Amino acid sequence: MLLFRPLLAVAALLIAGLMNAAIAQPANTSCLAVSGDRSPFVQASFFSTALEANETSLTYVGHSTFLIESAGGVRIATDYTGFAGPGVTPDVVTMNRAHSSHYTDHPDPAIPHVLRGWNPDGGYAHHDLQVGDVHVRNVPTNIRGWEGGTVEFGNSIFVFEMIGLCIAHLGHLHHELTPQQLGQIGVIDVVLVPVDGSYTLDLEGMIEVIRNLHARLIVPMHYFSSFTLNRFLERMRPHYEVRVSDTPSVVVSRAMLPAEPEVLVLPGY
Repeated sequence: MLLFRPLLAVAALLIAGLMNAAIAQPANTSCLAVSGDRSPFVQASFFSTALEANETSLTYVGHSTFLIESAGGVRIATDYTGFAGPGVTPDVVTMNRAHSSHYTDHPDPAIPHVLRGWNPDGGYAHHDLQVGDVHVRNVPTNIRGWEGGTVEFGNSIFVFEMIGLCIAHLGHLHHELTPQQLGQIGVIDVVLVPVDGSYTLDLEGMIEVIRNLHARLIVPMHYFSSFTLNRFLERMRPHYEVRVSDTPSVVVSRAMLPAEPEVLVLPGY
């Protein structure tokens, strides 16, 4: 399967290039790199900071919020609502607008980079920036409106690249991804996936998104009960190994990723 990953990525990019792309492409990305040999990843205590140069710490804070910490000390909070863990002031926060549990209108002014996954002025949001050893970019998607219909570019998939490791947070995804969007995302190592199956995309559609992304580590989020989580896990078990962590944090690197795609459940804070 590893041999096909670059071919899939190149094919997706060619399709994206031939389409009439309305969204700007990132100027710099390493997410098309092919992962090498891997050994098991390492569980860590909450908010681990003892990282080697090629490691990243991933902590599930809860709902759709993760705290991602790079080896260089950059801290990122996804779908930030004002809390990223006790005493934590992130360097970067990302937000999405589908529900108020995915953003805040009053982020801490001490946060240097506040990235909204939608454009308050209309159109699509565009983020492509380097913060320390982390490259952050987004791929806009649509959402359902409260009164029906479609709100264009109301969500963003944020992609974080650190020492060759690529993490994608799907946000409040409401639809399957087009070939253009898959090409813009690139080859992903770790994907953070909403699995509620109702407020976001239904389970069949979300599993199809997971298959198309070919990530080696799949981390579920945005579930409201053990029933909802287990419903997703039961659908995944025939095709993926499922592991449940004892801690909300895990240290990952390219070398630590599982040899075959795997689901990792992190308990929320």
